[in-house]
Amino acid sequence: MDNWLKLLATESHLSENGASVQTNRPESDEDLLDAYSRAVIGVVDQVGPAVASITVKQRSRWPEREGAGSGVIIAPDGFILTNNHVIEHASEVEVGLTDGSTFTAQVAGADPSTDLAIVRAGASGLPAAELGDSASLRVGQLVIAIGNPLGFSNTVSTGVISALGRALRTESGRLVDNIIQTDVPLNPGNSGGPLVDSRGRVIGINTAMIAVAQGIGFAVPINTAKWVVSELLTRGKVRRAYLGLSGQVHPLSRRVQRYFELTTSTAVEVISVEPNGPAQKAGLRERDLIVAVNGKGVATVDDIHRMLVGQMAGTHITLTVLRDNARCELQVISGEA
Repeated sequence: MDNWLKLLATESHLSENGASVQTNRPESDEDLLDAYSRAVIGVVDQVGPAVASITVKQRSRWPEREGAGSGVIIAPDGFILTNNHVIEHASEVEVGLTDGSTFTAQVAGADPSTDLAIVRAGASGLPAAELGDSASLRVGQLVIAIGNPLGFSNTVSTGVISALGRALRTESGRLVDNIIQTDVPLNPGNSGGPLVDSRGRVIGINTAMIAVAQGIGFAVPINTAKWVVSELLTRGKVRRAYLGLSGQVHPLSRRVQRYFELTTSTAVEVISVEPNGPAQKAGLRERDLIVAVNGKGVATVDDIHRMLVGQMAGTHITLTVLRDNARCELQVISGEA
């Protein structure tokens, strides 16, 4: 059995003097599997009704074609969270639920930079899923994916979180940062469906798989999705200043934290800089470690994204960077994404 299934059960028995004593003993493999099955079944019963199939007709330079994906209902009045690539270029959108009902839907907003989108079904009183907190995720944590791969509705897959803070380049060439990597089996059609923890809380939106690999899937963290949804519903788009860089989480040793008096245990490592972009013009380089933006410490790419939300093109942004065992500050004049 895998380590994450090695649980201990507490058993009561009587000692020689009649007092109740608590002892710990390993549960049998059958007990562990039963407990695991019950946990997965409970999650599916709880979240399954909020998972939708999404069918789209797409227009392009070629004749109209159909596509399909998944989504998760996040509000009873019909708002459904999915991937941008599922509904991109859609001329018609239809959503279906596990009870057999179908609804015509409209695209309410999309953010290609995070591969997220919202559609709204023409219905109310729909079952909505509970959103969790992706900031508390741990590598090795049990997760469950629910979706509609290859047209098979409400299919369930399980696995664990393999890594956090990944960067992923999509088929369109965009780089999506701070991605969750899992070993949950995903197939075409899972895109846009929820990644759920053992308590039935949505902690990510499944976004991609690697076709030639086994056991490598990716999801956008739900905390990223929350602020994207807020921006899309209140402003119609996600406003963010544009720096022209991509990065990933990089751990900092305690010695580095103490020496530079940093408040975070991680920084954002620059893995690429766009040619002639704002960051390159300011002197940012690959392998630089960004530890603060405008004097505020940053630990993840999400932190930088949040600080850029609402900032307009032409804003002066100060990046505090660790380079060659020294601290420096770079002044970036932002563009607008």
